[in-house]
Amino acid sequence: MCKSIVVLASGRGSNFKAIAQAVKEGKIKASIKLVISNKKGANVLDLAEKFGIPAEFVDPSLFSSREEYDSFLVERIKKVNPDLILLAGYLRILSQPFLKAFKGKILNIHPSLTPAFRGLNAQKQAIQFGAKYSGCTVHFVGEELDYGEVIIQAVVPITPQDTPETLSEKILKWEHRIYPQAVKWFCEDRIKVNGRQVIVLNAKYGTLPTNPQLEDF
Repeated sequence: MCKSIVVLASGRGSNFKAIAQAVKEGKIKASIKLVISNKKGANVLDLAEKFGIPAEFVDPSLFSSREEYDSFLVERIKKVNPDLILLAGYLRILSQPFLKAFKGKILNIHPSLTPAFRGLNAQKQAIQFGAKYSGCTVHFVGEELDYGEVIIQAVVPITPQDTPETLSEKILKWEHRIYPQAVKWFCEDRIKVNGRQVIVLNAKYGTLPTNPQLEDF
C-alpha cells in the first residue's frame, strides 16, 4: 500500500529533493502530501512547488510558545493523516505535543555518527574534536536531541585538510543516499524496532561505508 508523507524543512531542501525525486521515479512507493517550513522564502518551498507538492510557510512568530506552534502543526498535519513525517533540515526542536501525536512515525537525518556530535554544527564539532571518521545517521525522533533509534549510518573519513564546509559536502552526498533508502524501507514495512535496536528485515549488515548496505540508492 502506498504510504503518505509530510515533510518539515527549514532551508534549501536538498534531502527533500532527493526523496521527492525517488518518489517521482517510483523507487519509493509513497506520496508526499505536504511540505511545511518555519522559514519564509525557504528554498524547499520552491522545490516543493516544482514537484507539484503542496507547501506552506507557518510563521512561528504568530505563536506564544514552541508548544503552541507544534500543537498547531499537529492539527494541520492530522488533516493529511500521514504514515510518516520526515525532518529534512528542520531547525526546530519538536516539543512533547508533536512527539506524542506522531510517536514512531518521525524520521530525521543528522550529519554525524550519533550519538557523537549532536545538535548544530556537527561537522565543525567533529573536526575540532579531532575525530578521524564522521558521517550521517537516519534515526527515529525521540525526546532527546539526535538520540533516536538508528536505522542506517554512513561513514566518512576526515582528513587533516578538511574544513567544516568540505566535510559537510562529503557527508551530504551520503545523506542523499541513505535517507531515501531508509524511507523506502519504512514504506515497505521492513523496519522493526525493539527497544533501541532497529532491524531492517532482509537487509545485509556488516558492510561499509553504510551499515546496513544500500539496496536502491
